[in-house]
Amino acid sequence: MRQRLTKWLKLEPGEGVAVAWAFAYFFLLLASYYILRPLRDEMGIAGGIAKLPWLFTGTFIAMLAAVPLFGFITTRLPRQRFLPLVYGFFIFNLLLFHAAFQVDGWREVMARTFFIWASVFNLFVVSVFWSFMVDLFSSAQGKRLFGLIAAGGTAGAITGPALTALLVVPVGPVNLLLLSALLLAGAVLCIRQLGRWSERKAPAPAHELQKPEEQKAPLGGSIFAGLTLIVRSPYLLGIALFMLLFTTLATFLYFEQAHIVARSFDNSAERTRFFALLDLGVNVLTVLTQVLITSRLLTRVGVAGTLALVPLLSAFGFALLALTPVLAALAGFQVLRRAGEYAITRPAREMLYTVVDRETKYKAKNALDTVVYRGGDALAGWLFAGLKSLGLGFAAIAWLAVPLALAWAAVALWLGRRQAKLSRNKD
Repeated sequence: MRQRLTKWLKLEPGEGVAVAWAFAYFFLLLASYYILRPLRDEMGIAGGIAKLPWLFTGTFIAMLAAVPLFGFITTRLPRQRFLPLVYGFFIFNLLLFHAAFQVDGWREVMARTFFIWASVFNLFVVSVFWSFMVDLFSSAQGKRLFGLIAAGGTAGAITGPALTALLVVPVGPVNLLLLSALLLAGAVLCIRQLGRWSERKAPAPAHELQKPEEQKAPLGGSIFAGLTLIVRSPYLLGIALFMLLFTTLATFLYFEQAHIVARSFDNSAERTRFFALLDLGVNVLTVLTQVLITSRLLTRVGVAGTLALVPLLSAFGFALLALTPVLAALAGFQVLRRAGEYAITRPAREMLYTVVDRETKYKAKNALDTVVYRGGDALAGWLFAGLKSLGLGFAAIAWLAVPLALAWAAVALWLGRRQAKLSRNKD
């Protein structure tokens, strides 16, 4: 039975323990975040939809401040120290928010602050997770294992909104922050276990160019290295363009969703429940895709073909919305697009970093996953508001999104082919 399971999961000797801890790590991480996500989305609507572009801009500014701080930490501390420190910082923040929300006069300001904080939190913690994964596993291992590891995150992403939908009315939204902090503390334990596994029994392909003392040493370099590495590399600039196109299209859908939900629900708890159930539906589809399809796509179609799937789906989805801009079409497209992003695009996108050095894996990747991502959010938010002010409806905006989705697919194909070439050179 064990041999059959190992073969079905495409595990090789020595990998099972690491994959189990990585699975648990991502499960706890996303369960923690998906308890917060419905609260964040509700607070964004409660603060006024017209102010959403300002919240997106505030998030981008917060990212600009956070990336040099992260660079400072990674420059001076080794991996086994700065990873728990990052998560410990966010756990402390959650406890502070729980205390602040108890003060009635602070609620409106804290709701906007929490929206920005949660938008920074989710990108940072997930980016750090995948930086750790591409540092632990080689490109060949990633093709086999990243889909399975990502399924752990999706299982957590199912558990988080399910807990929120179940508990938000009886215990209240604010008290869920404590549960989120507890789950995040569990993720820190998984980090320590993976670090010990890496030191004790790391597969040779993942670290054949690194000496043991180098794995324990700080990354060194400049605190702004993440941004400078991107500017100097056509490959990283291609990833930046990929991220900008992705987040622009995602933001267009997010803003339309906010308008529809605001019109459909008057009660804060009901809106929170709706967002939680929507996340639940997305994540059930995601985990099925990750377990049954993702690794087979990566090994048979390759990184290039896998990366291009969701962009092509997005082109079709926006064309459908342009023809039939109704709630059912929007909801169906959102579920398919988000499930495809989590189950297919994200593992393939992380494969792009298995062929770069350690400083790029942590610093440049973090800048791409945070500053570039949220910068695209902010720009897309103001672009959407500008198009709406010009009198364009969502159908017209959807038609404008179709060529952007096709350009996204073209960039995906180029990046995938470039990754394959770099991987062959590295091997």
